[in-house]
Amino acid sequence: MSGVNEADFLGRLKKFEGQPAASAGVGKDLVNEPMIRHWCEAMGDTNPVYAGPDAIAPPTMLQAWTMGGLSGHGDGSGRTSGYDELFELLDGAGYTSVVATDCEQEYVRDLRPGDRITYDAVIEAVSERKTTKLGTGHFITTRMDVRADGHLAGTHRFRILKYAPAQRNSGEPSASRKAAEGKGQAPPEALRPRPVVNRDNAGFWAGVAEHRLLIQRCDDCAELRFPWLPGCHACGSARWGAVEASGSGTVFSYVVMHHPPFPAFDPPYAVGLIELAEGVRMISNVVGVAADKVRIGMPVRLEFLRVDDELELPVFRAEAA
Repeated sequence: MSGVNEADFLGRLKKFEGQPAASAGVGKDLVNEPMIRHWCEAMGDTNPVYAGPDAIAPPTMLQAWTMGGLSGHGDGSGRTSGYDELFELLDGAGYTSVVATDCEQEYVRDLRPGDRITYDAVIEAVSERKTTKLGTGHFITTRMDVRADGHLAGTHRFRILKYAPAQRNSGEPSASRKAAEGKGQAPPEALRPRPVVNRDNAGFWAGVAEHRLLIQRCDDCAELRFPWLPGCHACGSARWGAVEASGSGTVFSYVVMHHPPFPAFDPPYAVGLIELAEGVRMISNVVGVAADKVRIGMPVRLEFLRVDDELELPVFRAEAA
């Protein structure tokens, strides 16, 4: 930021590396079957290892056992001042906004009902100043070591960007728009973000190009899965084929997007979690009805929407109930 010596400021930030963010924290509840059941129902995970007298907790619940919920931990259990002081320093330098960027988890042992969870967290890294489309700021990585009855169960790394928002264009036309207007041409239209196509999901996008919605099916246990993954979540097999969805489904859940506005989209619009007739769920737009008229349980039918010359997407059109 202006008026701040960047090298000196970075040095002050780096002093926080290695400082604790939480010490001797204690989970609010023991690992328990009701929370495991709620989690599995929300995720649609019916794996039998998460139920019954010998149940284990889904590994991805690792951080859930350390969270204090809406009321927090009450007494501030485990929290230290290091993280707050780091934020105050960044806020004072103008880096007043924050966004979560990614997390990583490593699993060491299964968690089982009755385990008492404790945890320690450390500010693992503060990056040099970075410039992103959101703005300029510093990435902060926190590592939390989670223990069950004193034994390491896993590690959770959480990374945020603490940044100063980029200055928005105050009505000044972009260079491409100026060039088009200078030639008497229509300005270029904003494009939808491109999907990431890789070796794991290329078959899905090849199906979309043929107006086919393909669902993976495990060759060993016949479990259907979506989104596409390299291995079966039910039996672990890496062998799979694909079946074509009928195109029929219902709205399992949805959100209506109002903000932030983006040039390629026209809010408000509905983004639905669609339960296909085959039993798997996928996220896509709900079209053919006003966004505020979308309802859970609403029947929908697959169609393919061409959004520009290079991109076609599967969407779901609301049908009369």
